[in-house]
Amino acid sequence: MAINNDKKIEWALRVALFGEFLGHGVFAIQLKPRFVEMLTSMTGIAGQSANNLLLTIGAVDITIAILALVYPFRLMLVWATVWGFMTALARPIAGDPIWDFVERWPNWGVPLALLFLRGVPKRLKEWKELFK
Repeated sequence: MAINNDKKIEWALRVALFGEFLGHGVFAIQLKPRFVEMLTSMTGIAGQSANNLLLTIGAVDITIAILALVYPFRLMLVWATVWGFMTALARPIAGDPIWDFVERWPNWGVPLALLFLRGVPKRLKEWKELFK
């Protein structure tokens, strides 16, 4: 049984999304110092509170990574797109060059492409079906 090109593209994007969120999730759980700095720059939260929040973020990111492979439903893809954009944007806000943001466009582009493949809801009624 041959796999059509759309399925190949979908799986390539799912694997890419898995890798991105797994990597970020592991770094967050390891309390990567740069992640703590960026979180503090973005939110003003510091110290143990920042560490606790980063551990939660890491767990969510790893969950998203697993869902990307197992069941990439549209609501998760919306979240991954927004979160990927925000985390890319966190770089220049935290003092890194704008190119650190540009370099991370795939962080939100990959889940957005998957969302386009799944179908972006156009009507209010379709937003109720975001778990498809």
